[in-house]
Amino acid sequence: MTAAPLLRRVSPDAIARLARPPVTASTLNAAGEIVEAVRQRGEAAVRELAERFGERAGGEPLVLGRAEMRAALDAIEPADRATLERVAGRIECFARAQRDSIREVSVPVPGGRAGHTIEPVASAGCYAPAGRYPLPSSVLMTAITARVAGCRRVVVASPGAHPITLAAAAVAGADEFLAIGGAHAIAALAYGFAGDERLDRCDVIAGPGNAWVTAAKQLVSGVVGIDMLAGPSELLIVADDTADAGLVAADLLAQAEHDADASAMLVTTSRALAVEVERELTAQLEALPTRDVAALGLQNGFVAVVETVDEMVAVADRIAAEHLEVMTANPEVLAARISNAGAVFLGSASAEVLGDYGAGPNHTLPTGGTARFQAGLSVMHFLRLRTWLRIDDAAEASPLRYDTQRLASMEGLAGHAEAARRRDAATG
Repeated sequence: MTAAPLLRRVSPDAIARLARPPVTASTLNAAGEIVEAVRQRGEAAVRELAERFGERAGGEPLVLGRAEMRAALDAIEPADRATLERVAGRIECFARAQRDSIREVSVPVPGGRAGHTIEPVASAGCYAPAGRYPLPSSVLMTAITARVAGCRRVVVASPGAHPITLAAAAVAGADEFLAIGGAHAIAALAYGFAGDERLDRCDVIAGPGNAWVTAAKQLVSGVVGIDMLAGPSELLIVADDTADAGLVAADLLAQAEHDADASAMLVTTSRALAVEVERELTAQLEALPTRDVAALGLQNGFVAVVETVDEMVAVADRIAAEHLEVMTANPEVLAARISNAGAVFLGSASAEVLGDYGAGPNHTLPTGGTARFQAGLSVMHFLRLRTWLRIDDAAEASPLRYDTQRLASMEGLAGHAEAARRRDAATG
């Protein structure tokens, strides 16, 4: 009996029906109860939930400071510390380049000038998952980006206060560490709490997480800013017959081992490549220590064989994947034709895992097709473009006041028209 393929074959037309929402209604409802408990009962609810989920024992602090983070950094292996610091340097360099690319604006208007200034939010909450493994990379990606944006206060939240996560928070320059996770951590960042311990609310919450984290971010959005509603991680590889099947399989498995909900997808113009990738997946999976999880992740993925490059581009744009690897003869040319992707990796040497672990660009990215309308985490998530208007010559501003009065009349807002008319009278 022939074993079922690790990656199911699907037709290009069926791909759109495979999209999954970032969070289900049942999870949203259950997370709502947790968020409301924290909003109403503050520290008491947070502590109860932290103890229930095994994150903190009775009497252990919920909020840690710089001293605890620094102690964790000093205690880790020197090679691990050096790695964290090198990766932090690359993330910071990229974030500073982003920040430097954003300019204040000043343009002439009748009688004066208008423009915008760039103002960072005061306080950022940065979430880092720690399910099967701690994720110090997520600490660096979020907290460093917030700090470079100019946030005066940066709080890292992660369940259990794993030493390597604390160390990463120290490297990133975090001010506080909330040692809990899940929906109650997001609610605590959004609403704050005070009692035996104190945590002030944050202005923006960023970072990846599981469905409970995503549901809570959706619920508190509007009370605070959020980066995005991120669902399960996903990778799409578009490849032609020049691609190396072993590398394609390795990258698909790297994606699939994230967790059982991850998606690893391949769209190719080569039937021969699709067959060879399946062989490679079988062989490589057998030797992978995380094969049990990776096998589940592969079940969420697929391989689709298309007839033309045009069809490949169209399918990639419909999927709008979180990560897009382009393994074709001319990756730059093909990638330029694809509009929708969270992050793009050009050519076989540009493995997606290099982006995960700190080449520089952020690894917190839109999932579930939302790359159609939003981008990955950047300094912009922690900045506000605040506009201003200054009229220096009231007489020269006459055309602006005239148009204001006419539009106000069209909309039936007599008070608006009167406010502009009185400026006419004041200029004589």
